[in-house]
Amino acid sequence: MNLIKKNEIPVDVYIPFVETLFRDGLTLSIGFFAQTLLVVLVYWKTMDPAYLAVTLGLLAVAFLRLRNIRKYRHVPSPQNWEEARRRENDYILYGSMHGFMLGAFCFVGIYLAYDPFAEIAAVCVTLASATSIAGRNYGSPRMVVIFIMTMTWPISLGFILRGDPYHFILGLLSAPFLFAIKRFADLVREVLFAALSEEKKANRIAQRFNRALNTMSHGLVMLGPDGRVAVANAEAAHLMSLKSPDALLGRSIHGLLMRGVAGGMLAPKDCRYIEAQLTRALREGRDRKVLVSLANGQHYEFSAREGSQELGVITFEDVTARVEAEDKIRFMARYDNLTGLPNRAYFHELVGEAMVSGDRDRLCGLAVLDLDDFKSVNDTLGHPIGDGLIYAVAERLAAIARQDITVSRFGGDEFMIFFDRVEDESHLTSQLDEIFAGLQGEVDVAGHGLRIQASGGAVLSRVKDTDVDAMIVKADLALYKAKELGKNSWRLFEASMDAAFRNRQLMKADLRTAVESKGLRVVYQPIVAMSTMRIASCEALCRWDHPDLGPISPSIFIPLAEEMGIISEISTFVLQAACAECAKWPDQTSVSVNLSAKDFRNRDVIQKVRDALAGSGLAASRLEIEVTETALLDDKSLTRQYIEELKQIGVRIALDDFGTGYSSLSYLHKLPLDKIKIDRSFLMDVTQNPRSLELLKGIVNLSRPLGLSVTVEGVETFEQLKILALQVKPDLVQGFLFGSALSASGIETMSNTVWPFAKDINTAKRAARR
Repeated sequence: MNLIKKNEIPVDVYIPFVETLFRDGLTLSIGFFAQTLLVVLVYWKTMDPAYLAVTLGLLAVAFLRLRNIRKYRHVPSPQNWEEARRRENDYILYGSMHGFMLGAFCFVGIYLAYDPFAEIAAVCVTLASATSIAGRNYGSPRMVVIFIMTMTWPISLGFILRGDPYHFILGLLSAPFLFAIKRFADLVREVLFAALSEEKKANRIAQRFNRALNTMSHGLVMLGPDGRVAVANAEAAHLMSLKSPDALLGRSIHGLLMRGVAGGMLAPKDCRYIEAQLTRALREGRDRKVLVSLANGQHYEFSAREGSQELGVITFEDVTARVEAEDKIRFMARYDNLTGLPNRAYFHELVGEAMVSGDRDRLCGLAVLDLDDFKSVNDTLGHPIGDGLIYAVAERLAAIARQDITVSRFGGDEFMIFFDRVEDESHLTSQLDEIFAGLQGEVDVAGHGLRIQASGGAVLSRVKDTDVDAMIVKADLALYKAKELGKNSWRLFEASMDAAFRNRQLMKADLRTAVESKGLRVVYQPIVAMSTMRIASCEALCRWDHPDLGPISPSIFIPLAEEMGIISEISTFVLQAACAECAKWPDQTSVSVNLSAKDFRNRDVIQKVRDALAGSGLAASRLEIEVTETALLDDKSLTRQYIEELKQIGVRIALDDFGTGYSSLSYLHKLPLDKIKIDRSFLMDVTQNPRSLELLKGIVNLSRPLGLSVTVEGVETFEQLKILALQVKPDLVQGFLFGSALSASGIETMSNTVWPFAKDINTAKRAARR
């Protein structure tokens, strides 16, 4: 390995090598003293002036070289290659002088001023000095070479100049000696260079390890074979409230944990448990994690595993934030974020666990509560107010919760209450009556005084005979019954409710089948023109003849269809059938079809009308679409857009059940209507109540200037018809007075028929004009 060239040795190694040249001034001083004394001794023996000159020269070199050594021992280390090179050159300068003087001593003693004692003394002192060349000067290969040349070449030259063969050969044999010294110096340099490089490499690795160790987010300790801490990092010291990692060294696991006990952070039993778990993990060589909750609310997680070379590793970290986040996630998964009550899933879990434990023969109860007319609160006051009302109810219900009563918010405005260990029916009844009494009264929500009103359903069952889901279903059935009976009360489940529910479900299935197989039929109620007493139009009505139950009232199956979401399919069926039949009737007869509010939530309603007209060939002017005010309330702007598009097709639009909804008068000028149909409720007491008569007359008089025709529904007696003809004077009338709804062929047959009491109406009109 050649280390002479600058680019073959790193500067961080070269500088220490140069510094070694100036370290040992004491041995150098002893050497100078011994060398000078020997030269003086030779001079004393021979009294030859040449030896006096060597003595003086050696003393001068000793002074200069020792001063140079002293100079660089008291200054900072070189900072770069160039500065170190300058120091090496200084060393070589004075070292060369030293070597030259020793060589001169040998040359004088062997050849110039030969003396046997001088020869022996010179060779001995020079060779003795040469043995230290490698040990002292390995840091400078140039100095080694110069010392070898200046010390040994004069010896070889002196022997060769003696002239005899023996001395000549002796002079030549100095060459191997020189090579050996050079090689030895190089070997020492290589060994030290390798050692120094490895030391620096080890230091770099140690620094990296130390940096990695002390920048870990986890605390770490390594235990030696004796079970005591051999290595610790800064985070471990911080988590253990110690100033430095050194304070952890030599401690056992028990000692570390006892710090927590002494500080009141750990209970002794927790300390014993943690120590046992960690010791077991270290002994078995497998990972084991232990979560520790401290008295101050912090949470530490310890992990232990067996390391290499009989070292055990324990890591620990402050996982308080993680544990709190997990607790928060767990809370969010289990509890309602508005009320803090258990949610549906967690309630199901809690009740299920309660029911599988304890006496299976005990009674338990479950109640479902639903706020009455809660949707109107959201619609009129906004969802934040609605949330405030729910929160107020939840507060009152949460007050009754205890070990045997679990309260949950199931969602929306629905709450569940589970009663464990109910004594009997009267016990459950008294508890529910008390709960409902506690809910009564007003609450203030953002300045709004809201009255709490709720309906409820409850079920009482023996634990072994039921489960959570079955109880919820039965409680819901009881709730539906409470709402049917007028709300603001609760009902206990009865077997008849279950039967009614099952019948309702069967009816839903049968209705779906009837719709899919087109098993419904359409009938037509005549709409009679007041001027001619002939059928001018008719309203298409849907009828369902159940194969087992017979005719089902529309008041039953239409709400079912709306609940099932199939009302639009029924509307489409009626629309297509009505258009197809009307196309067969005389041209002066038209048909009117009711479309549901759901139909007007989708743009498909336009295409449905187009398809029905195209499929039947019916003129658009002969089709009238009846729109309820409920449809207008859902989305006024969108419904208006759809009505305008229907008008562009040529279809006429009638507002059905006028006067029973909200803001009826605003629709008369905002929507492109052709007709209004006055609800039957306005006609019921028209023959006895003058105010009802004036109201009817006012509606008709208000509508005509707007270009609207008027139909009065619910005409059932001749007296009602007579008052309408003489005083109200609507355009059209409709009701059971003209018979029940007819089949399509019946309408076609009677389309040109004049009703028999038309003559009486005309007579009454003539009498009124006299």
